[in-house]
Amino acid sequence: MASSQKQLHLNAFLHGTGHHEAAWRHPDVAPLEELTLAHYVAAAQTAERGRLDSVFLADGLAVSANIAFNPQHSFEPLTLLAALATATEHIGLIATASTTYNQPYSLARAFASVDRISGGRAGWNIVTSAGQGEALNFNLSQRPNHAQRYERADEFVSTAKALWDSWEDDAVVADKAAGVYADAAKIRPINHEGAHFQIQGPLNLPRPVQGHPLLVQAGSSEAGKDFAAQHAEAVFTAHLSVESAREFYADLKGRLGAYGRLPGELKILPGISPYIGRTRAEAQAKHEQLNSLVNPEYGVRQLSAMLDVDLSGLPLDGPLPELPAGTEGMQSRKALVVELARRESLSIRQVTERIAGARGHYTFIGTPEQVADEIELWFTTGAADGFNIMPPTFPGGLDDFVELVVPILQRRGLFRTEYTGRTLREHYGLARPSVRPPVQQAALLAV
Repeated sequence: MASSQKQLHLNAFLHGTGHHEAAWRHPDVAPLEELTLAHYVAAAQTAERGRLDSVFLADGLAVSANIAFNPQHSFEPLTLLAALATATEHIGLIATASTTYNQPYSLARAFASVDRISGGRAGWNIVTSAGQGEALNFNLSQRPNHAQRYERADEFVSTAKALWDSWEDDAVVADKAAGVYADAAKIRPINHEGAHFQIQGPLNLPRPVQGHPLLVQAGSSEAGKDFAAQHAEAVFTAHLSVESAREFYADLKGRLGAYGRLPGELKILPGISPYIGRTRAEAQAKHEQLNSLVNPEYGVRQLSAMLDVDLSGLPLDGPLPELPAGTEGMQSRKALVVELARRESLSIRQVTERIAGARGHYTFIGTPEQVADEIELWFTTGAADGFNIMPPTFPGGLDDFVELVVPILQRRGLFRTEYTGRTLREHYGLARPSVRPPVQQAALLAV
């Protein structure tokens, strides 16, 4: 692209039949398609046609009681990423994986594998898994508390980085004449002994194409922001106003210096769920149609899980009760929803309706020009480096964004018209990390 203007980063969040909780009931949606590879291949190829930076697959490790009213299942995302890698050429491939219920060696190997299979397009969305049901599937009677989960996550990610660096980039020689496949001096154990993990290494796979897969994080609690400032290269976050997003953006970018990092080394992408119509009235009608399909009981259960408090049995048209100040669950999302309910004096029913579209992310209703205007406003006023696009339905919502909004952003010089790099890091304008010397690796693991 000839323009020297700062460029947006756009990620498509692939989420079953759509991000609205009633998407599966929409007349244009085939609800069983999300159980097919073809569904995700088509979505990834649509995003790639729009020259988006990446697609993202979330993950959970338990089925909730909401399965009665809404899909609560998904493919194992790394398996799906490997399949998508063979059906796409350029777009980045990001998957969620938990640091609470995995081991660094196996997960570092899996992401290194996807990075090589895709030619350098893998990204890891690092989560600590807040749900109680997830703990019960992994031989625990209680989930670890919030602080413990982040302590383990820090050691986990530091160890994964060391494993990726256990092979130098030129360790594989493959010298047929000399009969030397690898320079063994450039393949080293990490000999890690920490509070949570004891790992000898090295990894049994050469270094990833990108050096490290792109590291993504989504927690916005104080612990989450500090973790992101130290480790993350992209952050998915939820904000309901541009003012809140600007505050978060300035706060998180301001924390990077403590870890020797520059603001450009971290990209912040708030979630936006756009309802797009030829007129605003048409877009509003799309939103109202989906809201009319919502099951109130599902909404209350979803809100209860988000707030980590059982709201069943309370009057739907009454206010949220007084809630405990803290939670061992999703701290930032709980704070966002409670603040919304108090600020606008919403009933429980009204809160469930407000979060039905995107689980607390920003919902915007308008024409393609209006959606582009809103994206440009956030991007140019210090609220975002780009956006995590959360279509209300698949495939239609993603089709609308790629076909109607992306061309406007391109005409304004805000977004690429062609891919200029091959790797996910190149799409995000991020440097490929060099191998840290053994002394630096040891210092990293000792922190």
